[in-house]
Amino acid sequence: MKTFARNTLALGISLALVSAANAADFADMDPVTLRLAHVVNEQDGFHIAAVKFQELVAERTEGAVTVDIYPNASLGDERTLLEGMQIGTVDMGVITNGPVANFVEEMAVFELPFLFPSPEAAYGVLDGPIGQELLDKLADVNLKGMAYAERGFRNLTNSERAVNAPEDLNGLRIRVMENPVYTDTFRELGANAIPMAWTEALTAMQQGTIDGQENPVNVIHSFKLDETQNYMTLSRHTYAPAIFVMGMPAWNQLPEHAQEVLLEAAQEAAEHERQVNAEMEAEQLAALREAGMEINETPDLEAFQAAVVPVYEKYGEQFGDYLTRIQEALE
Repeated sequence: MKTFARNTLALGISLALVSAANAADFADMDPVTLRLAHVVNEQDGFHIAAVKFQELVAERTEGAVTVDIYPNASLGDERTLLEGMQIGTVDMGVITNGPVANFVEEMAVFELPFLFPSPEAAYGVLDGPIGQELLDKLADVNLKGMAYAERGFRNLTNSERAVNAPEDLNGLRIRVMENPVYTDTFRELGANAIPMAWTEALTAMQQGTIDGQENPVNVIHSFKLDETQNYMTLSRHTYAPAIFVMGMPAWNQLPEHAQEVLLEAAQEAAEHERQVNAEMEAEQLAALREAGMEINETPDLEAFQAAVVPVYEKYGEQFGDYLTRIQEALE
């Protein structure tokens, strides 16, 4: 018992010393304010992740690093934000994987249709060596990949009719992210896939120039898409990560001990967002159903999977050995 008490005391002292050392590190540091931007509203998972990150960073740097959050695309769409990070006009953001893949194309491997059977399977790959390797590749385009938050499993909504199988999509004008994997996936499923930025998609749905879109339940709920979309299909066709990403100009200005804190905080904030998303999904589906949305929870997934085989044939080789390695890791 005495040994246990001694060990506990020793651990307590060593943690206190580390904490004191950290405080000393930050006491000497010039204060820094980082501008973190995203394109969604304050009810969204991205904002929940950003706020958690903001709190952890303030606490662990003793206030030496402050994070200011700019939601609602107030600093631009996702591509504009990434370009701003590269040149230092924006410091960092929580950005959907699709636009990031326009800068490092291998990142798009995660969004091949029906690749991940569950969120846990996705987390295993993203938080493991394959995910880290791809985050590190962002350095080649002057970006620092920090951690994988999530957009989540994406589902189809539309204003025209219930969708149970690919043939029900024929001719529907569906907004997809500006990412070729998404465009080709929905074209193979028979839809008229229209790539556009999210900010434009909201207007297009209100005006009826597109029939539908695809996004996780949390987005469909937080943007009140039930006001323009009558039908949802829980297709879970793609798991979309999101990325805590920073511009190298901002990253390189930080001392190493601050960089370490930011990386840890990004990972913890990402895991927090994943947990909140999982807890909220059932409530959000119930609210959407109550608002009058017709939700198909059991579409013919085998028919959808068969229809997208050509997407794998087209893109498999483009991702080098990443697709094979992910498939092996999932087995």
